[in-house]
Amino acid sequence: MNTPTNHRTAACHVAVVLAASTSALALTACGVTGSVVGSGSSASSKKGDDVSVGLLLPDKNTARFEKSDYPIFKKEVASLTHGKGKVLYANAEASTTTQARQFQQMVREKVDVIVVDPVDARAIAPDVQKAEEAGIPVIAYDRLAQGPIDAYVSHDNELVGQVQGRAIVQALGSKAAHSKIVMMNGDPADPNTAQFKKGALGELQGDVRIAKQYDTAKWSPAVAKANMKDAIRSIGVNNIAAVYSANDGMAGAVIDQLKKAGVTEMPPVTGQDANLDAVQRIVSGEQYMTVYKSFLDEADGAAQIAVDKVQGKDIQFDALTRDTVHSPTTKKIPALLLPVVALTKANVKSTVVADGVYSVAEICTPEYEASCAEIGLK
Repeated sequence: MNTPTNHRTAACHVAVVLAASTSALALTACGVTGSVVGSGSSASSKKGDDVSVGLLLPDKNTARFEKSDYPIFKKEVASLTHGKGKVLYANAEASTTTQARQFQQMVREKVDVIVVDPVDARAIAPDVQKAEEAGIPVIAYDRLAQGPIDAYVSHDNELVGQVQGRAIVQALGSKAAHSKIVMMNGDPADPNTAQFKKGALGELQGDVRIAKQYDTAKWSPAVAKANMKDAIRSIGVNNIAAVYSANDGMAGAVIDQLKKAGVTEMPPVTGQDANLDAVQRIVSGEQYMTVYKSFLDEADGAAQIAVDKVQGKDIQFDALTRDTVHSPTTKKIPALLLPVVALTKANVKSTVVADGVYSVAEICTPEYEASCAEIGLK
């Protein structure tokens, strides 16, 4: 499938952060700080603070969307507009039909800007076109939608896959070359999936033996679990040295199926999104790692870009979107691409706890108290 490509300007090289992150990291790395956004150096505003922003998120299987992205985004819009802006929110619950209906409703209600994380990047394109015809800019969030997108906010997705693949190779060490692994890739309708996969394969091929690969429709944990059952039957549970799982929801399903097959000491299993249950599995040793992508930076960045676009703050908008990406339908889309963090037992405290994503109390429930104590998480 066609996948988005990104081109970085010399002013902003997105780095992979392997130890810790801070909320301001991404913007300061690109030469953008709070003093730039809203600094008064913008062009004349097209609209005041009474902006209306449509936010369309794709599913509830990925815990971060409801728990983190939406509330952070809503709070930042309120902050940027002195409490006068409003966010109209809808979640498609993994249905392209539902998301199309929600998108069309936003257009009918004449919101000022739409921020969308598409269930299906290609399927949403006609609605993006209708928004453009209605004079409503569209910002693609987390996944790059097709159609005339005005900007894109996400992470360097190929680097996400590289971090995951590298983690497996490092975990297997000298045994890697003779080890069989299973690849549980994401939804082929999601353009990010191909980038995650490309990055991971760049690290895995030639270093491990990829015994089975699966695509996972709609990132469904149930589909991943069925695929893992097939892999166990095909390869043999004792012959699976590691599992590349593209996200945490699937990682949980993979681990459940391995447990059902009688595994007590888990092979390295990767993930992405730093869901709370995944962080707990990492603390307990069931999941090897996840990729932490700062929800705060991503949601804040998207809110700033959306408000700046509506208010005509071209200088701030350009300062935030110093990268460009290409989709199959649109070239040179302004983009904000944020760093990623490999989260393991060693840096739970310096990542999600330090950033305020989860408290120690949330992670270290009674079931995980002993494991937390072992790694000094108190």
